[in-house]
Amino acid sequence: MTGPTLRETQLVIALRRLVGRRHVLTKDRATARYRKGYRTGDGAVIAVVRPGSLVELWRVAQACVAADVSIIVQAANTGLTGGSTPDGGDYPGGLVLISTTRLAGLHVIRGGEQVVALPGTTLYGLEQALRPYGREPHSVIGSSCLGASVIGGVCNNSGGALIRRGPAFTQLALFGQVGPDGVLRLVNHLGIALGDAPETVLGRLDAWQLDDADVAAADDRWAHDHGYAAHVREIDSAAPARFNADPRCLFEAAGSAGKLIVFAVRLDTFVREEGTTSFYIGTNDPDRLTELRRTMLRDFDTLPIAGEYMDRTAFDVADRYGRDMFVAIERLGTDRLPALFAAKARVDRLREGLSDRVMQWAGRFLPDHLPPRMRAYRERFGHHLILKVPREQVGPARALLARLFPGDAVADHFVCTEAEGAKAFLHRFVAAGAAVRYRAVHGAEVEDIVALDVALPRNTREWVETLPAELESQVVHALYYGHFFCHVFHQDYVVRKGTDPLAFEHAVWALLDARGAQYPAEHNVGHLYVARPALADFYRGIDPRNQLNPGIGQTARGRGWQDATVEGDPA
Repeated sequence: MTGPTLRETQLVIALRRLVGRRHVLTKDRATARYRKGYRTGDGAVIAVVRPGSLVELWRVAQACVAADVSIIVQAANTGLTGGSTPDGGDYPGGLVLISTTRLAGLHVIRGGEQVVALPGTTLYGLEQALRPYGREPHSVIGSSCLGASVIGGVCNNSGGALIRRGPAFTQLALFGQVGPDGVLRLVNHLGIALGDAPETVLGRLDAWQLDDADVAAADDRWAHDHGYAAHVREIDSAAPARFNADPRCLFEAAGSAGKLIVFAVRLDTFVREEGTTSFYIGTNDPDRLTELRRTMLRDFDTLPIAGEYMDRTAFDVADRYGRDMFVAIERLGTDRLPALFAAKARVDRLREGLSDRVMQWAGRFLPDHLPPRMRAYRERFGHHLILKVPREQVGPARALLARLFPGDAVADHFVCTEAEGAKAFLHRFVAAGAAVRYRAVHGAEVEDIVALDVALPRNTREWVETLPAELESQVVHALYYGHFFCHVFHQDYVVRKGTDPLAFEHAVWALLDARGAQYPAEHNVGHLYVARPALADFYRGIDPRNQLNPGIGQTARGRGWQDATVEGDPA
């Protein structure tokens, strides 16, 4: 194993001068939690750098651009497709990973109607900050349970569970862009007067040396996707409602996937719903759920708040392999999860997967965490939906549910108590990590997880997937769960030992292409998916030098996109 080159050593010395020695990590054990993705991804780095201010972030980025190294900017490292971690070691000039977890600044503006979030701001932190204003962020549960960042959501056009809000999106951002001449430039489209010189702009934002006059209304730019509520109602459209390559939501920082250095975003907030009601629905006839979705989207004056789906297999795997995480979130709260994950990473340095096996063993001794009525529905029904509606929609929803889910052997529903509703949604959201746990515990029988997030056309009626026999025989478990009214589904295939995961994935892609699906829907391409032409063109436009997160979406890694042609790009 060769040591660092003289050029790399000089860069590390320079970076340590900028942020302090303890915040420039070079040893494998110290960098492991940043280099390895939550579900996939790993690779070598020259260093992991942890700036403590926006000015430090700018100086670090300048040094890396000048040294002509490749750069990945990472927030919470909670992504599921490896898009914020290295993928191998063949990066031009070597790779520096910049972690923004120390940059957790957050500023509430315009009486709580908007916020300015810095790179390390988490969804949980934003949710807490808005609570006194009676408002909430774009996403309020799900990713926030894993400590995901606000800017990470915008850069990945993350979706979330809330039907009316669509993908995380803004046209108001402050970002650094590397031009084709190899020069890093700061672009201020926040709609906030901060000055001209980059360090002046960033220093004022660091210190928040602003008054109301500095914050313009910026009404000509959107701070969320204003058109999504009408867009999702178009139930006869052959196009999906939301997906990562959708040009309507690719704008500068939004959808940039690490191809820009985003220092801040400005986002709208939303009035927190009071007096909501949650229904738990079970059926053995998926057509009933289709009619529910189409009727509510087409005919109801107000859209529902959330409609989260899971099938019986996802229910069971989440029940057994997500129980400890369910209890941790319920009892400790999401604010303690980052420390829990850090401790988990330290244990896994001793032996990969050790923490998962220990936590799974301990989880067997926890009391039953699910309400009895949910348990009964698991026995009766193969398809489960948790529907949350606003106060004004409760009456019409009750009438529709009484007609479609009348309480027979085919379909039923009940009104959740507050505790049941919270548990039902939490159970749905721990499903995403349950497959990872299953793989860790059953490594002898499992080759890997093939995890897809899929956007079906809005007019799809046959949304339940039936795998061909040759593919089904390769699967231990297939988990289906997702955001039903947006027709965004997460499909996790736990494939048997000896299966070629890549060949299996490509075979499923072919099935999805035949159905008119788009993928990925909300987790971005990372290094698992091929960026579709519109998305790849967007990346080329905002990072013409290809110095930031090169190779994302299986695109070129060379400077200037010289080897940009990728065989097999989906049309």
